[in-house]
Amino acid sequence: MSLDQVLSRIDTDLDAAIDRLMTLLRIESISTDPAFKAECDKAADWLVADLQSMGVDAQKRATPGHPMVVGHVRGDGPHLLFYGHYDVQPVDPLNLWKTPPFDPRIEDTPNGKVIRGRGSSDDKGQLMTFVEACRAWTAVNGTLPCSITFFFEGEEESGSPSLIPFMKDNAAELTSDIALICDTSMVSPGVPSIASQLRGMLKDEFTIHGPRIDLHSGHYGGPGLNPLKEIARIVASFHDDTGRVAVDGFYDGVHEVPAEILRQWENSGFDEATYLSSVGYSRPHGEAGYSTLEQQWSRPTLEVNGLWGGYQGAGSKTVIPAEAHCKITCRLVGDMDPDDLRIKVRKHVEDRLSPDARVTWDNDLEGAPASVMNTDRPEFELARQALSDEWNREAVLVGMGGSIPIAGYFKTILGMDAMLIGFANDDDAIHSPNEKYDVQSFHKGIRSWARVLDALSR
Repeated sequence: MSLDQVLSRIDTDLDAAIDRLMTLLRIESISTDPAFKAECDKAADWLVADLQSMGVDAQKRATPGHPMVVGHVRGDGPHLLFYGHYDVQPVDPLNLWKTPPFDPRIEDTPNGKVIRGRGSSDDKGQLMTFVEACRAWTAVNGTLPCSITFFFEGEEESGSPSLIPFMKDNAAELTSDIALICDTSMVSPGVPSIASQLRGMLKDEFTIHGPRIDLHSGHYGGPGLNPLKEIARIVASFHDDTGRVAVDGFYDGVHEVPAEILRQWENSGFDEATYLSSVGYSRPHGEAGYSTLEQQWSRPTLEVNGLWGGYQGAGSKTVIPAEAHCKITCRLVGDMDPDDLRIKVRKHVEDRLSPDARVTWDNDLEGAPASVMNTDRPEFELARQALSDEWNREAVLVGMGGSIPIAGYFKTILGMDAMLIGFANDDDAIHSPNEKYDVQSFHKGIRSWARVLDALSR
């Protein structure tokens, strides 16, 4: 096997690879909207046909929702599973797009050429970096360097309702030595990154009830309990003056970051000033005593995502509302238990209720623990060196502030560790109008996966 020949093939085939990606990007595979079910099927069919053209034994598998795509290549060496998703977010608000979201095109920008279109970064462009690396390997060598299972989902952007049942029903077929995921970003432009930890998620929603009906604020203002005032007081009690969450036991299971990982973070090229100023901040507002990256990647949070009640229309309506509402999410790290934490957060609220106030909770919301990768596995260092060779920059192990549940499912359902390598940039506008993916990210992402496959297969 000649890695140099594979890399050369990737370079000469780049225009054709971009054309293939453009074809996939034109498919309007919005998974959350039933009106686009046929388009999701079309995207799955396209991927099956593309994998089969490379000699992969690929099939579209039905689920109660959108189909999965599963493909296999058997070979010597380790058995790798690659996961990506072909569904995309809705495009609203459409009026903010400068170009049609499903009419992808190459654009020149001050930072180089980009591929503009919905799904270009999340996750079709990233998914295809791996596929194109495999295509180049096959073209040069007639086969892939190891056994690979391709696993593409069509519901990631709509909560993955079919994912867990499908993984359980097909566990024997999907279980491999390690899972590879390309649905993440680089810590800074040009700095290759491997995610070593992902924060988990706990969602909850509660309603504070006061009077039996909305009341005239002239008749009951003063003696009447106002649920809006009540909920504002309780929400304010979630944090102390240092930004630390004030819920008893909230930090149970939280661990400090190892010094070597902190060193990599500090030398990752992360620009705090740009990160903050790009959204209108002048300083970080999180937990005191921790850097911006630590706050984002390795510290738990409790955020208020929605707070409302009373009259919302134009003008004034002098009422004391009968109820007020709050949505919260907690990002979890380390060994935090979402079920245990839900009990603690609810107790915090219930213990602070005034007389005549009562609370009800939404019991249909789920939680997921954090994922901490087993970076002691040799694959992580092999991949880190391969990425460093491609980008001429030391690859770093990073944290992620968001949650990617599939990484945890690989561990809990299939007993597999996962390695997350992505080539998106923070300015790719994923989930937003005018999403893009840098041509350099696509090109060097393909080359990176070729190097990683070479390193892991030796």
